[in-house]
Amino acid sequence: MATVTVDINGRPYAVGCADGQEDRVRVLARQFDANVRQVAADVGHVGDLRLFLMAALVLADELHEARLAVGGEITLPAAVPHAEPGVAEALNAVAARIEKIAQSL
Repeated sequence: MATVTVDINGRPYAVGCADGQEDRVRVLARQFDANVRQVAADVGHVGDLRLFLMAALVLADELHEARLAVGGEITLPAAVPHAEPGVAEALNAVAARIEKIAQSL
């Protein structure tokens, strides 16, 4: 297993990946970094964890829309089998906060 150091929002992170996938991980990290920086520009600094979550939600939304555009079926699990208690509530709270921030822009 290889390790790649990527920069996200100006901070280095060591990421493990399969041997030979280092360049792909770097490309994906640059794309994710661009999303994180855009979210940070839109909402200000709200902490890395929240920035990462918001950027991940933006990317998930883009993926969802892309799948719909090509006629792919989108299926979301009814429940995540190994989720810790309170995860759904936390995600709902984050979603509500994102909506509130988006409305204030």
